[in-house]
Amino acid sequence: MTNVDQLSIDTIRVLAADMVQAAKSGHPGAPMGCAPMAHILFSRILNANPKNSEWFNRDRFVLSNGHGCALQYVLLHLLGYKVSMGDLKNFRQMDSVTPGHPEKTHTDGVEVTTGPLGQGISNAVGMALAERHLSAVFNRPNFPVINNTVYAIAGDGCLQEGVASEACSLAGHLQLGNLVVLYDSNGIQIDGSTKLGFTENVLQRFEAYGWHTQSVKDGDHDLDGIYRAITIAKAEKTRPSIIQVTTTIGYGAAKAGTAGVHGSALGEDSLEAVKTLFGFNAKEKFVVSDDVYKFYQERAEQGAQKEKEWNELLAKYAEAHPDLHKDLTRRIAGKLPDGWESVLPKYTPEDKPEATRKLSETVITKLAEKIPELISGSADLTASNLARWPTAVDFQPETTQLGDYAGRYVRYGVREHGMAAICNGMAAYGGVIPFNSTFLNFISYAAGASRLSALSRLRVVYVATHDSIGLGEDGPTHQPIETFAMLRATPNFLNFRPADGNEVSGAYIAALQHTNTPAVVSLTRQPVPQLEGSSIENTLKGGYSLKTYGSGQKPDLLIAATGSETSIAVDTAKLLAEKNGLTVKVVSMPCLELFDQQPDDYRHSVLTPGVPSVSVEALSTHGWHKYVHHPIGMTTFGASGPYKELYEHFGFVPEVIAKKALKIVDYYKNVPVPTLDLQF
Repeated sequence: MTNVDQLSIDTIRVLAADMVQAAKSGHPGAPMGCAPMAHILFSRILNANPKNSEWFNRDRFVLSNGHGCALQYVLLHLLGYKVSMGDLKNFRQMDSVTPGHPEKTHTDGVEVTTGPLGQGISNAVGMALAERHLSAVFNRPNFPVINNTVYAIAGDGCLQEGVASEACSLAGHLQLGNLVVLYDSNGIQIDGSTKLGFTENVLQRFEAYGWHTQSVKDGDHDLDGIYRAITIAKAEKTRPSIIQVTTTIGYGAAKAGTAGVHGSALGEDSLEAVKTLFGFNAKEKFVVSDDVYKFYQERAEQGAQKEKEWNELLAKYAEAHPDLHKDLTRRIAGKLPDGWESVLPKYTPEDKPEATRKLSETVITKLAEKIPELISGSADLTASNLARWPTAVDFQPETTQLGDYAGRYVRYGVREHGMAAICNGMAAYGGVIPFNSTFLNFISYAAGASRLSALSRLRVVYVATHDSIGLGEDGPTHQPIETFAMLRATPNFLNFRPADGNEVSGAYIAALQHTNTPAVVSLTRQPVPQLEGSSIENTLKGGYSLKTYGSGQKPDLLIAATGSETSIAVDTAKLLAEKNGLTVKVVSMPCLELFDQQPDDYRHSVLTPGVPSVSVEALSTHGWHKYVHHPIGMTTFGASGPYKELYEHFGFVPEVIAKKALKIVDYYKNVPVPTLDLQF
């Protein structure tokens, strides 16, 4: 290594400390400790083009310990990404491209949103999975058009989180030899020494997962050792690799090696001492020498050359394999195949009742035939979720004789959280559209990752079956009550509870059309009828007038419902019309978020002003007061028993709902009907 290497490392350390000091907020310790390994990775190993951060065959880098993001921002700046010195000075400030943790949607060169520990390394597993799949599908002899490596830096905190254990265990099984993790082993976390609660042998644990392991004992100085370890790891093709790099957190600072340097600015005196130690002018701030800029500019030019060579290879690939080239470039552009929506089934009331999970299986089968980038999977509930189509091949190493890397169905095992985080990585990588599946209740296990799907604006589709007390005998441990309220409270998330086959088809169309939004398609275990008035087109509006029962010109009552309760609402309306002479309008609301996006006049036309209204949903009523006067739903957990008995026990039958509705209609005969504020 050269003198400019040490100068670059010290520049990274000092710039990161300057950023945190200027913001009076942040984490200087990890950037100062990780600077040597990050410098070697970015200046010697990583293939990327800063002038085109979206070059598809670039190596991917994930900073899993995202609190150390000053490290990543400095490196992006030095390499010439769209991160200026002014952006570094604006660290953690409003509207900056250098937020307090890396965000995919904010900063050029940031691949995934990290910060919640364990998520980034799990995303990296998903990226490696996507690369392995795409290389199996598209590479041909002499045409390695997809052949990049995924690198991650992770800390002690990341490896303590359960989600990382789930994802890394699966990565070992899947033999993802294109994944290299640099483990910043500094022995410190917020509470102090890791000896307080984390004394396992990490490398032995990862060996048990099936990973290739190495260690660098002196991560502060041994640049050759770091380079050699990464090179060896990259050459390992049949196992993911982890390199334990022992570092000193806050290297060079007065409080180096302690928790005191983890999450607080160094202070002016300590920062000046660090600069003096490293040979910088103690009074100058945000300084980079011409030698360091030149060094990194040369690396950036090498990255641009790599992309140029890849583009030339891709042009030859187009001549040799035109159909594969066409499909690959379509996927890279994020375009779906022409006419894909036309394959989805439509239904009439004459068609037989089916569980919406079964109707979903039909849709997924049709979509898988038409959209080759769709990759599905389940957390050990394949026979229940029905998200695997009949001709699907499992994504597995060929050595297992269980499938191959071109396969499109992932067996995630009992790892809901890891599954969701892996899907985020797949979506961020590009070229694939991940579906994952479990029971709706167990999305709660994956909430950390599903929230990041929304925050990161990733198209991940959650296929969630057994969506209410209607799942029956498994009882309240499996019956979701509050889960949908949680999902509906999450910004940038589409939540579908389709009532029949047309709405299932419509839900999947909407989920795929919204490229920057995750979606959950919530599905029943029990059969539901095909409804008169339902349609794919209306489902895309999120809510619509299904049908009005009775002879009056204006409804006496409006019943809004979702999912399996929509047919119950229809039967209730029929009962009130026939027995009580009421005119009752039934509104289907398969996706409240899409309904909120409709014009005011449309929403008012559906939720008729001046008409008493109720909602019927066998879930929590949270959120429904925005749409109706009186929500009818669950106020307790469920129970164990046959689903029909449960619906009767909890009052989700026409006779009980009708009695409640009559009381509401009678009440509003003497009281003005409140006008709901639909100005969303």
